[in-house]
Amino acid sequence: MQNSTEHTTVSPHNTTIDVQYEDSRLVPLWRAWLEVAGTMPLDKWIKTSVRQFAHSGPTSKPEYDEVKKHNKFKPAKTQADHANAEAVDTASLSLAMFSALRFQQLASGLEVAYRATVQEPEYAMDWVAWDEGWQARDLQAIAPVAFWYWIQLRVKGDQPKKNQAQLRDAEARRHFFNKLMRDAAFNNLPVFLLWHGLRPQWSELLKARQQASGWSDKTLQDFIVQQVSTPPLWLRLQKNAVAREVFNSLQQQGVSVLLTEQGLAARGGVGIHTTDAYKNGLVEIQDLASQQIAASVAAKPGQKVWDACAGAGGKTLAIAAQMNNKGALFATDLHAYKLDELKRRAKRADIFNVRVFTWEGIEPLRLPKEAAQQQGFDWVLIDAPCSSAGTWRRNPDARWRFDPADTQELVQLQQQLLTNAAPAVRAGGRLVYATCSWQVSENEQQVEWFLSQHPEFSVESQVIAGAPEIDSDTMFVAVLRKSA
Repeated sequence: MQNSTEHTTVSPHNTTIDVQYEDSRLVPLWRAWLEVAGTMPLDKWIKTSVRQFAHSGPTSKPEYDEVKKHNKFKPAKTQADHANAEAVDTASLSLAMFSALRFQQLASGLEVAYRATVQEPEYAMDWVAWDEGWQARDLQAIAPVAFWYWIQLRVKGDQPKKNQAQLRDAEARRHFFNKLMRDAAFNNLPVFLLWHGLRPQWSELLKARQQASGWSDKTLQDFIVQQVSTPPLWLRLQKNAVAREVFNSLQQQGVSVLLTEQGLAARGGVGIHTTDAYKNGLVEIQDLASQQIAASVAAKPGQKVWDACAGAGGKTLAIAAQMNNKGALFATDLHAYKLDELKRRAKRADIFNVRVFTWEGIEPLRLPKEAAQQQGFDWVLIDAPCSSAGTWRRNPDARWRFDPADTQELVQLQQQLLTNAAPAVRAGGRLVYATCSWQVSENEQQVEWFLSQHPEFSVESQVIAGAPEIDSDTMFVAVLRKSA
């Protein structure tokens, strides 16, 4: 979610911003979000809406003048100060909104349970039953000042002074919150999930993942706890780039970046898109789990590769880097505008062995001449559309759009793509199937189904990439070999 027009990153990755959950602008900001929630992703909405409430933003909203007066902003002395202050302020509001989306169901449940105990002190909430009937629109019944009170308690643990003054029962609410916090243990899984921003009804899906991956209870617990934090913005180095030199350059230009064993990880500071390293094609933004998927396509220079669901080309470019501009790499997608972005990125990275065209996935691909000469591709990658459950840490609003019924439609689409891509793999070649989901139904079960339909393929490997082992998204990748 980097923005090249700003001096400071407006991103959930930014750990250098102090978020003020008592900021009175969060009340009208939350109201504005509830009006559009479910119709557009949070990150896109933030880019167009949050600045209206920011320090140096426009004053078109009726409540803005009063909010601005209340927060006592100081005018910027220079244009640079003005831009930086606006960016920092926007980042603070954005981070608050990410926390709100992450814990919105928890806040909703706290409000319902607290009000019930006011009426009946011995009331015991059945969290599983409540979750079954909960919908995001229930949030509209909560006074925003009460909502943000719960959010600050969950994120920072301290009692909001401003909200306390506006809530006559603030002390009673805090005591109720502390009681629930004590109940949020792993052996009380419904409350533990709710506490970490996950719906109690997803417990069976998580247990299925635990069983499929052979996780211990401790590993599953760690995975659940990870869902409340945003992973860093991982950067992939191009082959001609020296890690230490790029690291120093990024630091000098104001990026808060770490050089780890796994690679470069940005945690805040200026937007990556503004840096020389990015403009000169030395780094690409690509999550570490995504990099692992690309590495599973172990293409060699001179081979023929097809990235069937390429999107904007993150994995395409990583695969191309392995091929040293030798051989042929075909990138297809349903959406032409994504392929246009891929072409721009390839040009910046000096990659010229990539050809792009649209493919709808509803019938087998007509083999390009280069692949037809050898009766198919050496490698075919299906990075299939999925529930994106593995990216919820980075996109907290996406979890509330998740519906098991929708997953079944995705499963059918994934099977269609696998079926229509399989004929393009040459004898002895490999089909790589990947998703950015941790759901077993989209991953191991799909591999099992595919092998039952195509006995000429066998599994070389299948693994969950990324979290919980590393601080990144969670993805799945399987390498399937076609018999010679």
